[in-house]
Amino acid sequence: MQANQEATNALERRIDMSVTLADIDKDVEVRLKKLSRTVKMPGFRPGKVPFSVVARSYEGQVRSEALGAAVEKAFGEAVRAQNLRVAGNPRVEPKENAAEGTLEFSAVFEVYPEVVVGDLSGCGIERPVLEVGEAEVDKTLEVLRKQRTRFEAVDRAAASGDRVVIDFAGRKDGELFEGGQAQDFPFVLGAGSMLKDFDANVMGLKPGEGKTFDLTFPTDYHAPQMAGQTVQFDVTVKEVGEPVLPEVDSDLARALGVADGDVVKLREEIKGNLTREIRQRIQARVKEQVMDALLAVTPIEAPRSLVQAESEQLAENTRQELESRGMLPKNSSPLNPERFTERAARRVKLGLIMAELIKGNEAELRAKPEQTRALIHELAESYEDPSELVHWYYAQPGRLSGVEAVVTEDNVVQWVCSKTRTSDKAVSFDELMGNNAAAA
Repeated sequence: MQANQEATNALERRIDMSVTLADIDKDVEVRLKKLSRTVKMPGFRPGKVPFSVVARSYEGQVRSEALGAAVEKAFGEAVRAQNLRVAGNPRVEPKENAAEGTLEFSAVFEVYPEVVVGDLSGCGIERPVLEVGEAEVDKTLEVLRKQRTRFEAVDRAAASGDRVVIDFAGRKDGELFEGGQAQDFPFVLGAGSMLKDFDANVMGLKPGEGKTFDLTFPTDYHAPQMAGQTVQFDVTVKEVGEPVLPEVDSDLARALGVADGDVVKLREEIKGNLTREIRQRIQARVKEQVMDALLAVTPIEAPRSLVQAESEQLAENTRQELESRGMLPKNSSPLNPERFTERAARRVKLGLIMAELIKGNEAELRAKPEQTRALIHELAESYEDPSELVHWYYAQPGRLSGVEAVVTEDNVVQWVCSKTRTSDKAVSFDELMGNNAAAA
């Protein structure tokens, strides 16, 4: 086997290789003899089929397998000999006018980039700071009340915050379109579950009233076939429900899991849960800044093959999530992976940088058993019986891998923070919790 390498760009490589046809012929004969010992054919007992009959029936298939194996072996030997780290799968291209008795081909592939983490000392990280007090508990309790809103039927025009029950039918160019019809469909006006223009046209209608209106879908709408399209909707309001919030009393406390209905205990549990959530959000904010810093000081090119694979995975995950939330029909067409290319490239680059950091600081950054156990116990705190979750993780060692990955990532974040200019910054509850808390 011969092999010659050339670089076609920063990461792409081409290796020209050749294998002798005589070696392939020998492999074909070995494979056919092995097959003849077990193959079943009409009129013959197993293992008694003449070799010539087996060869006539299976030589094409076996030769294809032998060629594939020879190419794979030649490629593997070539990359090992040249100490190349292959990213993704190679593209094999046969060459014409090969020398007599040889098979010549090229393998085009990408290699992993060299990663040298840059100087982090000039980067700044702001760590949000927020103490949980009674005001934060009150705001969270208000959100929990709104989540348990009941709706009482009223005979008036629908307003923001009301729940309406409607029948609707959407038409494009006069024809009903898929997913554009429903009966007895409930939603809350102003809650963001429907497009703003749809909300606005239903607003002000009373039970029994209907309306026909045009609506243009946003250009970035999640269903590509409807993005930017103008359609016409016929809507009939069947019911308007006015929101009624529950009182903060023992009934609400029991509904939220406090068995004896003690409101003081309810507030204590909310404070505990809120403290954990705020800690997680702070960690997420710091992690995002750390990842930005690593990318800023370590400019690398991401292998296109890895970015493509990651884009396809993100597209599929998004499709499944939208289907599960009823925002796409079941078994819908795949989403365009190109929409996820930028995000995929970021993830690939960060994965390469993180791997390099961990390789160079293995003892310091790899998850330690006590760290893994501590995180599992923290996760278990929100369960009614924490010991059940702890037992579940340790019942099978493979279940620990996900937690270990989180711990390792947290260790990397702390390590990077120790290399940067890190400062604390006071933030408000609404700012840290985002629109969910502020607008709920």
